[in-house]
Amino acid sequence: MSLLEEDLRHFSTLRSIGTPRVARNLGIMLIVGVLLSLAFLFFVPWVQNAPGQGRVTSLDPRDRVQTVTALVPGRIAEWYVTEGSVVKQGDPIARIIDNDPLLLERLREERAQVELEVSALRSAMRVSERDVNRLKSLVSEGLSAPKDMELALIKVDDFRSKLAASRSKLAGIDIRLNRQGAQVVTAPRDGLIQVIVAGDSATLVKEGDPIATFAPSNTQLAVELYLDGRDIPLVHPGRTVRLEFEGWPAVQFSGWPAVSRGIFDGVVQTVDAAASRNGLYRILVVQAPGKPPWPSEPLVRLGAKVQGWVMMNTVSVGYELWRQLNDFPLDFQRPIDRDRGTPTGEMQAGNGA
Repeated sequence: MSLLEEDLRHFSTLRSIGTPRVARNLGIMLIVGVLLSLAFLFFVPWVQNAPGQGRVTSLDPRDRVQTVTALVPGRIAEWYVTEGSVVKQGDPIARIIDNDPLLLERLREERAQVELEVSALRSAMRVSERDVNRLKSLVSEGLSAPKDMELALIKVDDFRSKLAASRSKLAGIDIRLNRQGAQVVTAPRDGLIQVIVAGDSATLVKEGDPIATFAPSNTQLAVELYLDGRDIPLVHPGRTVRLEFEGWPAVQFSGWPAVSRGIFDGVVQTVDAAASRNGLYRILVVQAPGKPPWPSEPLVRLGAKVQGWVMMNTVSVGYELWRQLNDFPLDFQRPIDRDRGTPTGEMQAGNGA
């Protein structure tokens, strides 16, 4: 008999009191909970990620929102569209006229006059060239002085110079006519007129002034995300990205991608070499091949906000919790050189540091 049992023989009341069932069950639950928590922390995988925010853009710069500018100086005579108008490529947007309404007519008259000058100078130069040829034969026969032929040559050069000047003047008039012929501003692609910047006929515009904002349709969407400088060394083209689009219903578990709903897959295409003005680094993400396509317009439009997560290495939940509590950077694996099958030198140096 143990000492405890021997002592309890003298305390019958204490011996009759047993451990409460509630306390026993609570202890068992605490022990099981601690064991399950430890198992969860050490054995459940967690996918590390580099979060970033950005917006929807276009892979082709021609498909991005652009400004329609005036091609010639003048004033706006007529608008063919309003805000929200859907246009096709080549459809007229606005017509700009010069402050002088008779400018085109005067330019045409001036061109006709210069053409007559050019024709007259050509005829005069041909006559002078025939005179030179005639004087050459007369000088060779001694019937004319060499000075006469020199004067004739000077006259031919003078006509040639005047003819070149008239042709240059004619070319200048043609350029002005062509520019004035571009008075009708047309849509560069199929799309939508978003904002009308200029006003009515009382508004004067210069060449290159914006008159409207144009948004192309049927664009190939891409996403630009901005990441922290601590994470950007680990991001390279080909990394998988998970995207949550503004206005699209989604449930995201960044560490467990398979559980997420309403999240779309992308692939890093480019990584900027320098930071943007906001101090973050921009990456360009395109649709992942073989995955469900991204939502198209009008569900997701150009400029819509996007939350993204660049997928990194897989670690345990406990390690990830410890890393975040200590504010440590993400883990990384050295990328393998596909040609040699060895780690690249740059990442070797970074690992050694």
